[in-house]
Amino acid sequence: MICPHCEKSLLRRERPGNVCGKCGRRYALDPKTNPLRLNDLRVRRITGKLTGEGHLPCTAGQLWYAVSRGSLRDTRVDTGCAIALALFGIVLLLVGLSTVGVFAVVGALLLAGALGFVVAEARGVGRGVPRIAREAFRSGPLADWTSVYGSLPPGVLDDSRYPSPPTEPSDGLVLVCPDPSIAVFLDAAGLTTRYGLVLAADPGAIPATGPVLVLHDADAGGLLLARRVRGAWPGRPVVDIGLPLAAVYGRPRAVPVRGRPPEASVMAALEESGEYGPEQLRWLRKGWGFPLVGVEPTRLLAVVSRAVERAGAAADPERRRAASVGFLTWPEGGGP
Repeated sequence: MICPHCEKSLLRRERPGNVCGKCGRRYALDPKTNPLRLNDLRVRRITGKLTGEGHLPCTAGQLWYAVSRGSLRDTRVDTGCAIALALFGIVLLLVGLSTVGVFAVVGALLLAGALGFVVAEARGVGRGVPRIAREAFRSGPLADWTSVYGSLPPGVLDDSRYPSPPTEPSDGLVLVCPDPSIAVFLDAAGLTTRYGLVLAADPGAIPATGPVLVLHDADAGGLLLARRVRGAWPGRPVVDIGLPLAAVYGRPRAVPVRGRPPEASVMAALEESGEYGPEQLRWLRKGWGFPLVGVEPTRLLAVVSRAVERAGAAADPERRRAASVGFLTWPEGGGP
């Protein structure tokens, strides 16, 4: 690996205890000792991309997905083991056929084991399952980073706590988003201040009286969140602003995550809605989904900002009246 301090190439024996044998300085992450094969330089590169080189915030959850993305495409099948088993199996099978029969039996068993690896690879066993869970990422690699550098990587925010609700009742727009990583990101990006937006994690406890926007993951539970909010607050305006399943399902660039299969009642509600096809329902039933932390921060911020602006305009009589006579809109054929 390359030392993040002196940028010299280091062999494994030249970096005992995560200390560079050439400059003597300690680094945080060694690709040989963490499940994601991270090193400090890679984390800095990915963080720089997420933050637009410091122009945007990002959270620990967003960084977790970004560093996990490549491994989510892979299976957990060790093809090296399959090759080794096949080679030994062929040798023993040939020896057994010409000499001792027991070798042939062992060889056949080894070949069967190799075939099992091949079948598992074809079925995608382990694909989509994170090599390290989000909480473990915070208590593992990020904790190691903090112990060496004294803080999280530049631009990365701690998302272990949901942003504090307003101390006084508000009549502003409400954004229900259970994921603290996304709530912290939107708050740090200035949406709460710019639009008077109130963030809420619990659909049943919304600390404001304005219209409600719902932002969720594209998984079985997330796709029912808007319905839960409407059930908790009948008659109140509720707008589902995604993440929609159609935006990620079957898209080559959208790398999903696989978690626990949803409860039968959740799947039953999704089936009853009639919004999803058989293949999509089968996919969701297996625990597949796409998290909001996987959406590029700039794109997520733009989409949520537009949704908040539209909802604010719809809820404000003055802005509705202005828009009806052309104020804040460009005349046909016009532009800035």
